[in-house]
Amino acid sequence: MVSSSTSEQLVRIPADLEEVRRHLVAAMRRVCPPSIADEAEDLVQRALIKLMKSQTKSEENRTVSASYLWRVAYTAVIDEIRRRDRRREVSLIENSAVAIPIASQPDPEREAASRGIGDAIRDCLQRIVEARRRAVTLHLVGHTVPEIARLLNQRPKQTDNLVYRGMADLRRCLSGKGITP
Repeated sequence: MVSSSTSEQLVRIPADLEEVRRHLVAAMRRVCPPSIADEAEDLVQRALIKLMKSQTKSEENRTVSASYLWRVAYTAVIDEIRRRDRRREVSLIENSAVAIPIASQPDPEREAASRGIGDAIRDCLQRIVEARRRAVTLHLVGHTVPEIARLLNQRPKQTDNLVYRGMADLRRCLSGKGITP
């Protein structure tokens, strides 16, 4: 139920869940940049889940204002942008403001050097103890330590040690091959 209080709309949780969702969708349309607009629905769902979790923790506050819902949508967008920056994700939608330089012709020397480095990394990875190799491989692909721990069904501290020691092994092996990481 939405009631008017001064100039702010208040929404009751969880009785008006559909109305809260509608307000979040409207707020998300206003704050979501075009680079992640294709994930707006997912962001609304994440924001709704966060809102519901925070509301279950505080029993006394069962109504939220429209401006609070806007802030929830805004922080969901900021969290997604930061997550993409951490993972170094690039949108597949062309953005005219960002020009990615593309070489007109392939450079055979650079390709050969890259292939050699890739072969050296694969060879060094094969020489690392299996538990460290799995953790390092997932780390090199871009997973965070908590994600790796969850994927490998291990404790986060144990996974952190495996990644740290495995990366040290990889660096040592590459240095032995004359490749400075």
